[in-house]
Amino acid sequence: MTGHKPHRLSVAPMMDWTDRHCRFFHRLMTRRAMLYTEMVTAPAVIHGDRDRLLGHGEAEHPVALQLGGSDPAELRRAVQLAVPYGYDEINLNVGCPSDRVQSGCFGAVLMQRPGLVAECVAAMAEVSPVPVTVKCRIGVDDQTPEEVLPEFLETVAAAGVRHFVIHARKAWLQGLSPKENREIPPLDYNLVQRMKAEFPQLTICINGGVTTLDQARSMLEAGLDGVMIGRAAYHEPGRVLIGADGLWGDGPGLDAVEVVRAMMPYIDGHLSTGGRLHQVTRHMLGLFHGQPGARGWRRVLSEGASRPGAGLGLLEQALAEVTTDQAALSA
Repeated sequence: MTGHKPHRLSVAPMMDWTDRHCRFFHRLMTRRAMLYTEMVTAPAVIHGDRDRLLGHGEAEHPVALQLGGSDPAELRRAVQLAVPYGYDEINLNVGCPSDRVQSGCFGAVLMQRPGLVAECVAAMAEVSPVPVTVKCRIGVDDQTPEEVLPEFLETVAAAGVRHFVIHARKAWLQGLSPKENREIPPLDYNLVQRMKAEFPQLTICINGGVTTLDQARSMLEAGLDGVMIGRAAYHEPGRVLIGADGLWGDGPGLDAVEVVRAMMPYIDGHLSTGGRLHQVTRHMLGLFHGQPGARGWRRVLSEGASRPGAGLGLLEQALAEVTTDQAALSA
């Protein structure tokens, strides 16, 4: 047993994807992994509908709130307002390369301003009862990661941060789209591993290009403190998250069919308050990826879940596609 360390595996914060429905679904597959919210900007927390932006269920824990911003006073206030919601961690986004983020001077562009990041996290930590962490890149544009990343870690750690999630790619702020920034710049896992050796007192987790539990396990064995998986955990959640608790020495939990059954009371509650089926099931489309019946499962939900009145009957219909195919295969 490896203790409670939830960051041995985490699911990345992903805009439009890791909402509270997604997190509840993911939690059914892994009791241990740290889950993250979508990024929420500090001004949105201050001026927006906080219950909608920050609300979550007890079942989602351990769960971290990711904030975006570059104004220390705004971030401090956002953390103050978020404290009553009871998150287990507050994470500052220093990795997102989108144009919208750049225009607000936060996200990956902050890799160029480690002093400002240090001011931000210090202000956040003053009012946070839980750890303030940073998710960053290895550098941006023409920076030399081997030079700028150690300086960045040293400067921000001096402000009190002890935990970094490092996306092992540069971000190109000009010329590449956010999607291209997740795929084109080369991965440098060795650099992240060297940062753990250089800063052994820090918790260093790696992100970028990891798609399997075997990869995650090998990175943990190489000395990193944790592995964050993004798109693979979303698109193929059954393959990545079912069995993930083995990284902590735990036995197997629910299988994919049992996960669907366990989702039904949650979905029923969502529908009873006026919610739509597709708001939840859109996160579940990849659950049976690579298994018999997966195509039928996706088809039934994709075609029917957004129709008015769609409910648990449609979910049963989709599940029958899987269980019928699996029964035929084993007959």
